[in-house]
Amino acid sequence: MTVGQQRAWEEHWPRLGRTVGELPAGPLDFTEWFGREAPVMLEIGSGMGETTSQLAAAAPELNYVAVEVYDPGLGQLMLRAEKLGVENLRLLHGDAVVLLTEHVEPDSLHGVRLFFPDPWPKKKHHKRRIVSPSFAKLVASRLAPGGTFHMATDWENYAEQMMEVCSAEPALKNRYDGWAPRPEWRPVTKFEQRADVEGRVSHDLIFEKQS
Repeated sequence: MTVGQQRAWEEHWPRLGRTVGELPAGPLDFTEWFGREAPVMLEIGSGMGETTSQLAAAAPELNYVAVEVYDPGLGQLMLRAEKLGVENLRLLHGDAVVLLTEHVEPDSLHGVRLFFPDPWPKKKHHKRRIVSPSFAKLVASRLAPGGTFHMATDWENYAEQMMEVCSAEPALKNRYDGWAPRPEWRPVTKFEQRADVEGRVSHDLIFEKQS
């Protein structure tokens, strides 16, 4: 970690962050943690935090939660949030599947965002991709009715896999007839910029929890 990222951990983590593996058994009380009741948006894989900090800053009405396994990324996210004066952001270090399974109540989330997850491009590694039938079922179970599962990827065969998997989950319905239009509010990530340079098209998918 850089000196700045280390400082962010020391100064901000005690207030903003928790480790998934150290959470007490049962659902996490987001209302208590944020000190207010508001819709909870969960972003899985916040990377270096550039997009996450901007999205949280742009939606102060949401309790914005980011879960990430990469320590320097969480440090950088805290630095970015500090710079933007973001108050509605909390961080979780650890496995999103464990978090959703053990610490998030059913029918409770306003939305789940998964932007540019690890594509595991080699065919033999496709089984490591996070979007699978069991994962789609888990996310759907944690969304409130009408809540959204928004994904984006620049790997076409992963986008097709996401579409196939989520379309087959009975609790989810595609908000669009096919790919979602790219939302203007979603910042362009460095991954997306690189994909554009390399000739890959990014796809957004937005599925909604059926009531």
